[in-house]
Amino acid sequence: MTTGEIQTERGTLQVQFYDADAPGTVANFVKLAKMGYYDGLSFHRVIPQFVIQGGCPNGDGRGGPGYTIPCELTGENQYHDRGVLSMAHAGRNTGGSQFFICLSRAQTAHLDRQHTCFGKVTEGLEVIDQIRQGDIITKVLIHEIEEA
Repeated sequence: MTTGEIQTERGTLQVQFYDADAPGTVANFVKLAKMGYYDGLSFHRVIPQFVIQGGCPNGDGRGGPGYTIPCELTGENQYHDRGVLSMAHAGRNTGGSQFFICLSRAQTAHLDRQHTCFGKVTEGLEVIDQIRQGDIITKVLIHEIEEA
């Protein structure tokens, strides 16, 4: 089981990753987080009642890690509920480092099985409502627990 913390200027988000449903996407996010890739990047896109988006090294939504990853859309947890982390992309199989967190199921249901859901905020949901465009991701910590 993989969990993590996304630390922001406004507070900390505790995250449970969808290891079974999106293993490649989780592995990619974990790798980038452990490299410190997300530390200091901003939430460059904030649309109230829709999403907060971060992970762009350029801060404008046009950058990535220099490679792309395939979408994983067939797992059980591919529903864009409030607090779900999902990969942003510019077309199927073009994700890399940018991700978004859903603010409202009513506004994000159309994204189901179009973008890879790879985790969910389990604590700190109130923080996602406080994030504003330009707010900084100060650090992403990853916790991997071996299951017995």
